[in-house]
Order: sequence, then C-alpha cells, then structure tokens
Amino acid sequence: MITVNAMGDNCPIPVIKTKKAMQALTGPETIEVLVDNEIAVQNVTKLGTGAGGKVTSEKLGDAEYKVTIQMEGAPAEDGQDEVTCAPDARDNTVVVVSSDRMGSGNDDLGKVLIKGFIFAVTQLDTLPKTMLFYNGGATLTTEGSDSLEDLKSLEAQGVEIMTCGTCLDYYGLKDKLAVGSVTNMYSIVETMAKAGRIIKP
Repeated sequence: MITVNAMGDNCPIPVIKTKKAMQALTGPETIEVLVDNEIAVQNVTKLGTGAGGKVTSEKLGDAEYKVTIQMEGAPAEDGQDEVTCAPDARDNTVVVVSSDRMGSGNDDLGKVLIKGFIFAVTQLDTLPKTMLFYNGGATLTTEGSDSLEDLKSLEAQGVEIMTCGTCLDYYGLKDKLAVGSVTNMYSIVETMAKAGRIIKP
C-alpha cells in the first residue's frame, strides 16, 4: 500500500502527487490518496480511471476523503490524462430510487440491474447533485447492500445521498444506514421540485 497525503493541497497538487506515485510503480500496487475536498476526489478519480486503475473513494469525515486506486503497474505514458483542475462535475440532476430492483419481471434480474444502474451513475461525466432513496430503495443504503461501495464513492465526490427515514423505520433499518443521511418527505418533495431534471430507474 502506497499512501499519498494531499491534505491541504490545492489543485493540481493532489493529481500531480498521485501521478508521480503511479509512474513509480514496478508492479501491481494499491495507492491510497488522502484529500480534503470533493473536487480533489473527482480529479484524482478521473486520473486513476484514465490510467486503467480500479478506483473507489470514501468520505472519512468533514473535509477528509480517501481515494483508493488499485493498479496493475505503472500506466502507459500515452494513456494518462493531462494534469488539469476540472470544474465541479455535478449538475442539478436528482436520481430517485424507489426500489431495490430495476424494472418488473424477474426479481433476481431486477436486483442485478439496479446494482448495475448505480455503478453506471459513478461513471457519468457529469454526476447528479442528489440521490434519493425511499420505499424498497432505502435498503440499498444500509448495511449489507451490494451497492455501498459505489454509493460511498459518489458521496465522496459530493453527491448527496438521502434516504427516507420513515422507510428505514418501516423496514427496521434505522440503525443500519451505512451511507448518506436520513431525510423526510418534505425534503424529498422539495429536492425533486428544485431539480433541473429527475432520473428514475
């Protein structure tokens, strides 16, 4: 494990430090990058993905984030993005998830599809501002969910993850929330009303 401490560094320093760590690799290695803002998470994530790494990220606390990049070795020079300070990659899109499966028909297939849908959100060039989870969708943000890693990565990049508190209570999951925050129906309606667009799987 290689740790890159970029806490307190302004862009492009976190990206430069990470790129140097990548170039020094002689074989498979995991690089852990510590940063203090969501834009740095977005930029380091973009660098790691562009270099062929498997990237995950997590919010550790206020102004404390960790980006983990699993590399098979040093990236090819021509495969790396230029070091740039990209603007905030979020827009006023709200993703609304009301079930733990996607579509109707086979439930097992539906669960595979919703997991794929949430992963696909992590790959968007422009991330949503907020993701709302209610009814059966509330189970996706709790302990044991197959989508936690992807949701934590989105949260670390500044996507607000909000889960209906009434729904968590109904399913007995109030103490099992593992990512994001608890919200209420008023906030859900307000968030949807103010959205530039709404995506619902």
